[in-house]
Amino acid sequence: MKTVKQLQLSGLLAMLALLSACQGKPKDGQTDTYTSGVVAIAADESFRPIVQEEINVFEGLFPLAGIVPRYVTEVEAVNLLLKDSLRLAITSRRLTPEEMNSFNSRKFFPQEIKIATDGLALITHKGNPDTLITVSDIRNILTGKITRWKELYPESALKDISLVFDNKNSSTVRFAVDSICKGAALSNRVKALKTNKEVIDYVSRTPDAVGIIGVNWLSDRNDSTGLSFSKEVQVMSVSAAGKATPENSYKPYQAYLFYGDYPLARSIYVLLNDPRSALPWGFASFLASDRGQRIILKSGLVPATQPVRVVNVKDE
Repeated sequence: MKTVKQLQLSGLLAMLALLSACQGKPKDGQTDTYTSGVVAIAADESFRPIVQEEINVFEGLFPLAGIVPRYVTEVEAVNLLLKDSLRLAITSRRLTPEEMNSFNSRKFFPQEIKIATDGLALITHKGNPDTLITVSDIRNILTGKITRWKELYPESALKDISLVFDNKNSSTVRFAVDSICKGAALSNRVKALKTNKEVIDYVSRTPDAVGIIGVNWLSDRNDSTGLSFSKEVQVMSVSAAGKATPENSYKPYQAYLFYGDYPLARSIYVLLNDPRSALPWGFASFLASDRGQRIILKSGLVPATQPVRVVNVKDE
């Protein structure tokens, strides 16, 4: 059975086809405009909650516009853009010089727009009493130098550490290799699932697990202060120092992302290749606009342009 949204998009496509038949198609076959039409975009799956919120509001403001998201790995999102299969991708990185040269050689000049700062959260089972960890400890777990909980916390009753990611081609894995491990290979003990939701589910039922996911999957949308996370799992406090203490360790709260205290922060970019300045440009502009940035602000992430209201908090 088709959903209401599917029926609406089907009707919109039929209407656009009729208009195209009456008026003739553009030479490139695309009929979308800045605020109307139907286009597909790609988004890193780790940003799914915030991207979907933005799409819902955008389509409410512009009822003749339909954004069809493909939530994929970061690798696939960039590849779809490079192949000209779509004109907008949302990722945690900019284009490499080689990728930019590939576009330029075909007379394309893509834009890169930073829209937010995100954090990678370390989550554990709610029954795990150990809540502090250093970046160095995380690196040693990722590379296989630390494999048991007792190596981190001598009093721990847990055994082997089970570390899980969302997907082997995700932005989370790339960040872990590039920014945490400094290029060192990940241990073969690290497990890759498929989605961030699967990571949350796995950690919530596995006492010895650690998961690494995008923080927007954990934010409590009903908490206007941005200080509440999902009740399914526990979020660890991370320290950039040599030894983690309550005073030098931080959770990925909005204020700590804003001030740079939380060490596992990353940027979110819109990669845009839309020479006609049509619907992909319209959606990208909305994401960077006051309305779009306020949605990011409410999500617990740090918007690129919107002022952040800082709430003083320090917990374990």
